[in-house]
Amino acid sequence: MARKDERQSGVDYRIRFFTHKGKEILLVDLSNCTPAEVEQISRKVPDYVTTKPPKSVLLLADFAGASLDQNAVWTMKESAVFDKPHINKTAWVGAEKFPEELKNELTKFARREFPILKSREEALEWLVS
Repeated sequence: MARKDERQSGVDYRIRFFTHKGKEILLVDLSNCTPAEVEQISRKVPDYVTTKPPKSVLLLADFAGASLDQNAVWTMKESAVFDKPHINKTAWVGAEKFPEELKNELTKFARREFPILKSREEALEWLVS
């Protein structure tokens, strides 16, 4: 059995599927993460997304209180491209203060949209609509 500090250092607990209104949602919880944690979590997301059929994944990413640097952004871009065939819809929350150029760069690189919604509840409703 893993020691508590080993379990806590992993990032898998921040990525999970759950059901909302009969639809499966992938939550990527980046809230209050450092840039290094955002990078680690972003690297793991394809392990979850690519297990699902093409155009089936509804992804909710929560960035509330998260910090980013160039390495984290680059990893997010790589993962977004790799995941694209499996994604149906993506919604971001907690990213209202991200620079517009960051969002534009990611959208252009990944060739998909990353709408920013005001709350998890609003994002969930949008994802299942």
